[in-house]
Amino acid sequence: DGMEKKYSAVALGLFDGVHLGYRAVLKAASEQKQQGLMPCAFTFPSQSAAKKGTGGFIYCDDEKAAILTGECGIERIYSPPFADICGMDGAEFAERILCGELNAAFVCCGNDFRFGKGASCGIAELRSFGERYGFRVETVEDVLCGGERVSSSLIRRLLADGSIERANTLLGSPYTIMKTVSRGAQLGRTIGFPTANQLFDEGQQVPAYGVYASVTHIDGKSFPSMTDIGMKPTVNYGGAPLAETYIHGFSGDLYGSPLRVSLLRFIRPEMKFSSLEELREQINRDMEAALNIL
Repeated sequence: DGMEKKYSAVALGLFDGVHLGYRAVLKAASEQKQQGLMPCAFTFPSQSAAKKGTGGFIYCDDEKAAILTGECGIERIYSPPFADICGMDGAEFAERILCGELNAAFVCCGNDFRFGKGASCGIAELRSFGERYGFRVETVEDVLCGGERVSSSLIRRLLADGSIERANTLLGSPYTIMKTVSRGAQLGRTIGFPTANQLFDEGQQVPAYGVYASVTHIDGKSFPSMTDIGMKPTVNYGGAPLAETYIHGFSGDLYGSPLRVSLLRFIRPEMKFSSLEELREQINRDMEAALNIL
């Protein structure tokens, strides 16, 4: 169409959880907007992050995309299936993807970024491809927090332990469940607490089972809430981990709409109740605890 294709600043990374270390890389790309470049992220689908034995991915693709565009200034996300890329050697990746697909004038990544078939290339190779194909390369130092390197594997461990506050610090914004509300066992209604149910994705790292003080965002408003994560021992829910949120001061139908629930503090581990009455009393206590925290 005769129009010149816009040059881009490309952040390279898995961006799982979009933690502080990744945010430093994304910031380097988004700052290039001032030089007239379009900030892009090259990444892989979340499923690729769940390497064997590392635990699951922190955020699913939609959640990750919402954070990249909503908080990190990224205007285009390119996330091809891993299988489409893993066979390319470094030169082919630089030429076909960075130049051809993304029109990169600037590329940034962490110090340990690897690419090319069998992860054969690192920063030195990236710089030499940059000279060959005309893009600048910037590397971003690891981010340390309390002397520890911020990493997705550390955050997965913290989530699994219920150390949500520390996880939130390293993530750079509170851990948030952004998923469509599904029909639950409708138990909440029967005991006077309507709830919003969200199912975790297969392969996703699920935070420690139990109850959390949370904040739920609906149509630009924030409501105090409490979120119960687990397999629902009191009601059989068919075996998928679930987040069930009681939203204080909200009434309305949320089915089928995406909901953003941010976890702020761990209140207690999961419990099994012998009666609905006992469950109701405990929910009242949990809600009170959540409101005090919030």
